[in-house]
Amino acid sequence: MKPNPATPLSLCLLLLSSPQAALAQQTSPPALLLASEYSQDIPLQGYWVCEKYDGIRAYWNGQQLISRNGLIISLPATLRQQLPSIPIEGELWLGRGQFGALQSLIQQQNPSAEQWQALQFMVFDLPEAAGSYRQRYQRLQQLIEGKPFLQLPTYQPYSNQLALERQLAELSDNGGEGLMLRDPDALYLATRSKALIKYKSYQDGEAEVVAYSQGQGKYQNMVGALVVKDAQGRLFKLGSGLTEQQRATPPAIGSMVHYRYNGLTSKGKPRFARFVRQYQAL
Repeated sequence: MKPNPATPLSLCLLLLSSPQAALAQQTSPPALLLASEYSQDIPLQGYWVCEKYDGIRAYWNGQQLISRNGLIISLPATLRQQLPSIPIEGELWLGRGQFGALQSLIQQQNPSAEQWQALQFMVFDLPEAAGSYRQRYQRLQQLIEGKPFLQLPTYQPYSNQLALERQLAELSDNGGEGLMLRDPDALYLATRSKALIKYKSYQDGEAEVVAYSQGQGKYQNMVGALVVKDAQGRLFKLGSGLTEQQRATPPAIGSMVHYRYNGLTSKGKPRFARFVRQYQAL
Protein backbone atom coordinates (compact mmCIF):
# COMPACT_ATOMS: atom_id res chain seq x y z
CA MET A 1 0.00 0.00 0.00
CA LYS A 2 1.27 3.48 -0.88
CA PRO A 3 0.25 6.91 0.43
CA ASN A 4 -1.83 9.09 -1.86
CA PRO A 5 0.54 11.74 -3.28
CA ALA A 6 -2.36 13.98 -4.25
CA THR A 7 -3.13 15.13 -0.72
CA PRO A 8 -1.55 18.35 0.64
CA LEU A 9 -0.02 16.51 3.62
CA SER A 10 1.68 13.99 1.35
CA LEU A 11 3.07 16.79 -0.79
CA CYS A 12 4.34 18.51 2.35
CA LEU A 13 6.09 15.33 3.52
CA LEU A 14 7.69 14.85 0.11
CA LEU A 15 8.95 18.43 0.09
CA LEU A 16 10.41 18.19 3.59
CA SER A 17 12.18 14.92 2.80
CA SER A 18 13.52 16.19 -0.54
CA PRO A 19 17.09 17.54 -0.81
CA GLN A 20 15.66 20.26 -3.05
CA ALA A 21 13.55 21.68 -0.20
CA ALA A 22 14.16 25.40 0.19
CA LEU A 23 16.34 25.49 3.29
CA ALA A 24 19.51 27.39 4.03
CA GLN A 25 22.99 26.77 2.71
CA GLN A 26 24.94 23.69 3.73
CA THR A 27 28.55 23.44 4.83
CA SER A 28 30.79 20.75 6.33
CA PRO A 29 29.34 19.27 9.54
CA PRO A 30 31.32 20.39 12.61
CA ALA A 31 33.39 17.93 14.62
CA LEU A 32 31.78 17.75 18.06
CA LEU A 33 32.05 15.83 21.31
CA LEU A 34 29.33 13.14 21.19
CA ALA A 35 27.70 11.43 24.14
CA SER A 36 27.90 7.74 24.94
CA GLU A 37 24.94 5.70 26.17
CA TYR A 38 24.86 4.94 29.88
CA SER A 39 25.97 1.50 31.03
CA GLN A 40 26.35 0.15 34.55
CA ASP A 41 30.08 -0.47 34.16
CA ILE A 42 30.89 3.26 33.88
CA PRO A 43 32.09 4.69 37.24
CA LEU A 44 30.14 7.93 37.71
CA GLN A 45 31.58 9.19 40.98
CA GLY A 46 32.72 12.77 40.44
CA TYR A 47 30.51 13.36 37.37
CA TRP A 48 28.23 16.37 37.03
CA VAL A 49 24.52 15.90 36.18
CA CYS A 50 22.18 18.19 34.25
CA GLU A 51 18.98 18.02 32.19
CA LYS A 52 19.15 16.64 28.65
CA TYR A 53 17.68 19.24 26.29
CA ASP A 54 15.46 18.10 23.41
CA GLY A 55 16.79 20.65 20.94
CA ILE A 56 19.01 21.03 17.88
CA ARG A 57 22.76 20.73 18.39
CA ALA A 58 24.59 23.75 17.00
CA TYR A 59 28.15 25.04 16.63
CA TRP A 60 29.10 28.71 16.43
CA ASN A 61 32.45 29.05 14.62
CA GLY A 62 32.81 32.74 15.39
CA GLN A 63 30.99 33.81 12.20
CA GLN A 64 28.27 31.26 11.41
CA LEU A 65 25.88 29.10 13.41
CA ILE A 66 25.95 25.55 12.00
CA SER A 67 23.83 22.54 12.89
CA ARG A 68 25.38 19.15 13.62
CA ASN A 69 24.65 18.10 10.01
CA GLY A 70 26.05 21.25 8.40
CA LEU A 71 22.97 23.47 7.96
CA ILE A 72 23.86 27.17 8.23
CA ILE A 73 21.25 28.72 10.55
CA SER A 74 20.18 32.34 10.02
CA LEU A 75 19.63 34.24 13.27
CA PRO A 76 18.00 37.62 13.98
CA ALA A 77 20.55 40.38 14.55
CA THR A 78 19.42 40.76 18.19
CA LEU A 79 20.52 37.17 18.90
CA ARG A 80 23.51 37.05 16.60
CA GLN A 81 25.16 40.04 18.28
CA GLN A 82 25.20 38.15 21.59
CA LEU A 83 27.43 35.40 20.18
CA PRO A 84 31.17 35.67 20.89
CA SER A 85 34.03 35.90 18.40
CA ILE A 86 35.31 32.45 19.45
CA PRO A 87 33.78 29.00 18.80
CA ILE A 88 31.16 27.67 21.19
CA GLU A 89 28.80 24.71 20.90
CA GLY A 90 25.54 23.68 22.49
CA GLU A 91 21.85 23.17 21.81
CA LEU A 92 19.17 25.47 20.41
CA TRP A 93 16.15 25.01 22.68
CA LEU A 94 12.59 26.36 22.84
CA GLY A 95 11.56 24.44 25.95
CA ARG A 96 10.34 20.99 26.92
CA GLY A 97 8.12 19.35 24.33
CA GLN A 98 8.82 22.07 21.73
CA PHE A 99 11.12 20.19 19.35
CA GLY A 100 8.58 20.29 16.50
CA ALA A 101 8.13 24.05 16.80
CA LEU A 102 11.92 24.51 16.93
CA GLN A 103 12.44 22.34 13.88
CA SER A 104 9.83 24.37 11.96
CA LEU A 105 11.45 27.65 13.02
CA ILE A 106 14.91 26.56 11.86
CA GLN A 107 13.59 25.24 8.54
CA GLN A 108 11.77 28.50 7.77
CA GLN A 109 15.07 30.40 7.94
CA ASN A 110 13.12 33.58 8.66
CA PRO A 111 15.17 35.69 11.09
CA SER A 112 12.31 38.18 11.50
CA ALA A 113 9.89 35.61 12.97
CA GLU A 114 8.77 36.55 16.50
CA GLN A 115 9.25 32.98 17.75
CA TRP A 116 13.03 33.53 17.73
CA GLN A 117 12.72 35.71 20.81
CA ALA A 118 11.79 32.66 22.92
CA LEU A 119 14.80 30.71 21.67
CA GLN A 120 17.75 29.93 23.92
CA PHE A 121 21.20 28.67 23.03
CA MET A 122 22.16 26.27 25.81
CA VAL A 123 25.94 26.56 25.62
CA PHE A 124 27.73 23.33 26.46
CA ASP A 125 31.37 23.89 25.69
CA LEU A 126 34.36 25.70 24.16
CA PRO A 127 35.58 23.23 21.51
CA GLU A 128 38.94 24.90 20.91
CA ALA A 129 39.80 25.71 24.52
CA ALA A 130 42.40 23.82 26.53
CA GLY A 131 41.98 22.57 30.07
CA SER A 132 39.39 20.50 31.91
CA TYR A 133 35.66 20.94 31.50
CA ARG A 134 35.61 22.49 34.96
CA GLN A 135 37.96 25.22 33.68
CA ARG A 136 36.06 25.64 30.40
CA TYR A 137 32.76 25.96 32.26
CA GLN A 138 34.17 28.76 34.41
CA ARG A 139 35.23 30.59 31.26
CA LEU A 140 31.77 30.09 29.74
CA GLN A 141 30.18 31.66 32.83
CA GLN A 142 32.15 34.83 32.13
CA LEU A 143 31.48 34.66 28.39
CA ILE A 144 27.67 34.59 28.61
CA GLU A 145 27.27 37.24 31.31
CA GLY A 146 24.65 39.81 30.28
CA LYS A 147 23.61 37.81 27.18
CA PRO A 148 20.12 36.31 27.76
CA PHE A 149 20.16 34.31 24.50
CA LEU A 150 23.09 32.29 25.88
CA GLN A 151 22.40 30.01 28.83
CA LEU A 152 24.46 27.38 30.64
CA PRO A 153 23.24 24.01 31.93
CA THR A 154 22.90 23.91 35.72
CA TYR A 155 24.86 20.96 37.09
CA GLN A 156 24.52 18.97 40.27
CA PRO A 157 27.14 16.54 41.57
CA TYR A 158 26.44 12.84 41.10
CA SER A 159 25.78 11.26 44.50
CA ASN A 160 24.53 7.70 43.92
CA GLN A 161 22.51 5.56 41.53
CA LEU A 162 19.27 5.77 43.50
CA ALA A 163 19.38 9.58 43.56
CA LEU A 164 20.06 9.59 39.81
CA GLU A 165 17.03 7.38 39.15
CA ARG A 166 14.83 9.60 41.30
CA GLN A 167 16.08 12.69 39.49
CA LEU A 168 15.31 11.08 36.13
CA ALA A 169 11.81 10.04 37.26
CA GLU A 170 11.00 13.55 38.52
CA LEU A 171 12.28 15.12 35.31
CA SER A 172 10.31 12.68 33.15
CA ASP A 173 7.13 13.43 35.13
CA ASN A 174 7.63 17.10 34.23
CA GLY A 175 8.11 16.49 30.51
CA GLY A 176 11.89 16.33 30.51
CA GLU A 177 13.94 14.38 27.97
CA GLY A 178 16.48 12.78 30.31
CA LEU A 179 19.81 13.52 31.99
CA MET A 180 23.36 14.18 30.83
CA LEU A 181 26.40 13.23 32.90
CA ARG A 182 29.64 15.12 32.36
CA ASP A 183 33.19 14.36 33.51
CA PRO A 184 34.41 17.74 34.83
CA ASP A 185 38.07 16.71 34.48
CA ALA A 186 37.90 15.72 30.80
CA LEU A 187 39.51 17.55 27.90
CA TYR A 188 37.43 18.39 24.82
CA LEU A 189 37.75 15.60 22.24
CA ALA A 190 35.63 15.74 19.07
CA THR A 191 34.57 12.10 19.18
CA ARG A 192 32.09 9.85 21.00
CA SER A 193 33.31 9.71 24.55
CA LYS A 194 32.47 8.60 28.07
CA ALA A 195 33.29 12.15 29.13
CA LEU A 196 29.65 12.83 28.22
CA ILE A 197 26.91 10.26 28.92
CA LYS A 198 23.18 10.13 28.09
CA TYR A 199 21.00 8.75 30.88
CA LYS A 200 17.35 8.19 29.90
CA SER A 201 14.48 5.89 30.71
CA TYR A 202 14.60 4.70 27.09
CA GLN A 203 17.03 4.49 24.18
CA ASP A 204 16.47 6.12 20.81
CA GLY A 205 17.80 6.05 17.28
CA GLU A 206 17.18 6.81 13.62
CA ALA A 207 16.12 4.35 10.93
CA GLU A 208 15.19 4.41 7.24
CA VAL A 209 11.65 3.63 6.09
CA VAL A 210 11.95 0.71 3.62
CA ALA A 211 8.33 -0.51 3.38
CA TYR A 212 4.85 -0.39 4.93
CA SER A 213 2.76 -3.13 6.50
CA GLN A 214 -1.00 -3.24 5.83
CA GLY A 215 -3.28 -1.93 8.56
CA GLN A 216 -6.02 -4.10 10.05
CA GLY A 217 -9.37 -3.37 11.69
CA LYS A 218 -9.90 0.37 12.16
CA TYR A 219 -6.64 0.97 10.27
CA GLN A 220 -7.76 -0.94 7.18
CA ASN A 221 -6.66 0.87 4.00
CA MET A 222 -4.03 2.66 6.08
CA VAL A 223 -0.50 1.84 7.14
CA GLY A 224 -0.38 -0.58 10.03
CA ALA A 225 3.33 -0.02 10.68
CA LEU A 226 6.46 1.37 9.10
CA VAL A 227 9.05 -1.26 8.21
CA VAL A 228 12.41 0.33 8.96
CA LYS A 229 16.12 -0.49 8.79
CA ASP A 230 18.64 1.01 11.22
CA ALA A 231 22.35 1.70 10.85
CA GLN A 232 23.17 -1.84 12.05
CA GLY A 233 21.04 -3.30 9.25
CA ARG A 234 18.30 -4.51 11.62
CA LEU A 235 14.78 -4.67 10.14
CA PHE A 236 11.81 -4.05 12.46
CA LYS A 237 8.40 -2.40 12.54
CA LEU A 238 7.22 0.89 14.02
CA GLY A 239 3.46 0.91 14.56
CA SER A 240 3.06 2.34 18.02
CA GLY A 241 3.27 6.13 18.05
CA LEU A 242 1.80 6.71 14.59
CA THR A 243 -1.21 9.05 14.48
CA GLU A 244 -4.17 8.38 12.20
CA GLN A 245 -2.95 11.14 9.88
CA GLN A 246 0.48 9.53 9.70
CA ARG A 247 -1.07 6.15 8.95
CA ALA A 248 -3.03 7.70 6.07
CA THR A 249 -0.05 9.64 4.72
CA PRO A 250 3.10 8.07 6.24
CA PRO A 251 6.72 9.20 5.90
CA ALA A 252 7.94 8.44 2.37
CA ILE A 253 9.96 5.33 1.55
CA GLY A 254 13.62 6.28 1.94
CA SER A 255 12.99 8.95 4.58
CA MET A 256 14.53 8.78 8.05
CA VAL A 257 12.50 8.54 11.25
CA HIS A 258 13.32 8.89 14.92
CA TYR A 259 12.19 6.10 17.27
CA ARG A 260 12.45 5.08 20.91
CA TYR A 261 12.83 1.65 22.48
CA ASN A 262 13.57 -0.11 25.76
CA GLY A 263 16.56 -2.40 25.44
CA LEU A 264 16.92 -5.27 22.97
CA THR A 265 15.02 -8.51 22.42
CA SER A 266 16.69 -11.94 22.56
CA LYS A 267 17.17 -11.57 18.78
CA GLY A 268 19.01 -8.28 19.21
CA LYS A 269 16.24 -6.02 17.88
CA PRO A 270 14.87 -2.88 19.60
CA ARG A 271 12.25 -3.88 22.19
CA PHE A 272 8.94 -1.95 22.28
CA ALA A 273 10.11 0.25 19.38
CA ARG A 274 7.80 3.20 18.77
CA PHE A 275 7.69 6.03 16.24
CA VAL A 276 8.51 9.54 17.53
CA ARG A 277 8.78 11.78 14.47
CA GLN A 278 10.13 12.06 10.96
CA TYR A 279 13.81 12.94 11.13
CA GLN A 280 14.99 16.11 9.44
CA ALA A 281 18.75 16.32 8.85
CA LEU A 282 19.36 19.51 10.81
